[in-house]
Amino acid sequence: MTKPLLALTMGDPSGVGPEVIVGAWRHAPLHEWCRPLAVGHPEILRRAARLQGDSLEIVEIASPEEASPSPALLPCLKAVGDDALAAAPCSVDARSGEAAYQALVAAARLALAGRIDGITTAPLSKAALWEAGHHYPGHTELLAELCGVQDFAMMLYLARDEQVRGRAGLGVVHVTLHTALREVFAQLTPAAIFRKIRLADGAMRPLKGAAPAIGVCALNPHAGESGLFGDEERTLIEPAVAQAAAAGFRVEGPYPADTLMVRARDGEFDAVVAMYHDQGHIALKLLGMHRAVNVTLGLPIVRTSVAHGTAFDLAWQRRADFGSMIEAVRVASELARQRTSLAERRPLPAQG
Repeated sequence: MTKPLLALTMGDPSGVGPEVIVGAWRHAPLHEWCRPLAVGHPEILRRAARLQGDSLEIVEIASPEEASPSPALLPCLKAVGDDALAAAPCSVDARSGEAAYQALVAAARLALAGRIDGITTAPLSKAALWEAGHHYPGHTELLAELCGVQDFAMMLYLARDEQVRGRAGLGVVHVTLHTALREVFAQLTPAAIFRKIRLADGAMRPLKGAAPAIGVCALNPHAGESGLFGDEERTLIEPAVAQAAAAGFRVEGPYPADTLMVRARDGEFDAVVAMYHDQGHIALKLLGMHRAVNVTLGLPIVRTSVAHGTAFDLAWQRRADFGSMIEAVRVASELARQRTSLAERRPLPAQG
């Protein structure tokens, strides 16, 4: 099968994004998994290469069809204005926010047009994005709007290793995401929880090759302790789990999040549905911070991302870790191959 063509978006140029792309590029297996190209500004990537003392050749291309990548040559589709060159490093800057936005929109449009097979994104600064006038909580919500979808979710994913023992690895899907904790209760509904269970099943089923086992987190300590610490388990989560089970999903819960994550780590569950951002993020990142991958579910395109932020405290100091970018490219390559394989196996519609 032809290797998928993947676009690596530069992210916020004031952060670690350019460095992690350049650093990951030299990882030889990356070029066995896919044909990568960068989307951003070639001069910013050249700065990152010089910082690392890397002789990597970075060439500007006008279209993804021109890309001819190798471990020694990085093709970059220039999708970012030259204003980004003056952005201050290691800080929130509207020019960097605009650059991250431009690169993401360009890559998403290429993927929607079928000219690339998927996207792997370097991190952006949500504050810089807002300062540039783009009022989105992050990549996930912006991509959902660009793709015209309403039913979507973020999944953090770890492949199987000595820490994660399930055959398919472990995915954590979030019912609520980039929102203040005080808003979580208003956003939790049985319908919202059911939709995330369904998305978790759809994401993990091809990775496992069978129906995944899904565990659903409680919201309150001790799963509410029979109502002593809250009744959301009984009124919101249990009805969603019952509906999902009736629909044929292998789902259990709600279980206290602390014990559920241990059981999932040991392979009892392939996916966990968390009620809010930190409930899922903290546990999974403790299992593998630099291997974790962010996968956006519900999109008509493949999108993965590093599972860390812009790291302004580490950026442009030769201290960036490339591990999550490498793993994000690997997962995107696998997802793109799966989509191609499924499309090839899908029967053609009957002719009228």
